[in-house]
Amino acid sequence: MILRLLEGGSVVVLTGAGLSTSSGIPDYRDREGNWKQAKPIDHNDFLRSASARQRYWAPSFFGWSAVGLASPGRGDHSLAHLEGLDRIALILTQNVDGLHQKAGSRSVLELHGGLHRVICLACRQAYPRALVQEWLSEANPGIAAESARAGPDGDAHIAESLHVAFCIADCPSCGGVLKPDVVFFGDSVPRDRVGACIDAIDAASGLLVVGSSLMVWSGFRFVAHAHGRGKPVMAINLGKTRADDLLDAKVEQDCDEFLHRLRMRSS
Repeated sequence: MILRLLEGGSVVVLTGAGLSTSSGIPDYRDREGNWKQAKPIDHNDFLRSASARQRYWAPSFFGWSAVGLASPGRGDHSLAHLEGLDRIALILTQNVDGLHQKAGSRSVLELHGGLHRVICLACRQAYPRALVQEWLSEANPGIAAESARAGPDGDAHIAESLHVAFCIADCPSCGGVLKPDVVFFGDSVPRDRVGACIDAIDAASGLLVVGSSLMVWSGFRFVAHAHGRGKPVMAINLGKTRADDLLDAKVEQDCDEFLHRLRMRSS
């Protein structure tokens, strides 16, 4: 049924963390949709507290390479291929790793932003994340030798002592607070971005969810909208999703492998 959906016209594809696990980036939730670890940092805590910013930037320093050096998986390349065949109108991704763009997809909307950009909250100057990594390394000499275990979305699991001692880089232009250009947990997706997603779904022939449990509202609302408009909605995901009762079809398989097989059949 999913192949017929893709062959029936240009669809919107909503992707989540399950698509990036094959590239070495861990996901957040288990097959039941429960958190595998502590929730990510809260937006308001980051804004209010210098210690909260330390607790973000210290693990991010160690986890960045898992995202910055990651290569797209077969699923990412398969979606780029299907887009080239005019089967996909838009990839609406909840991921912040930039792997769709690395795979060659051109029509990508990053719902939650992208980790490869850092912005100053005061003057709005933007910096490449790789450059900020250099600043953090210079401000924390010798810290790169410490051990860490990769977490989701460029995070990492590190010793508590590293949080407390970590030196944060400020904006070199104005001294303001630097923040990755992503929507943190507890923050809202910009209204114009949501509107663009709704418009794309309204114009599409259907919606395909790939690698997302849809447990957060920012993704689930698009499935609810498409279902309410009578659009076919299908999913490829290992484990339950919040929208299981709204789906017209669901494949409980590894999405990277399944998309690769779809590509082979559509070539």
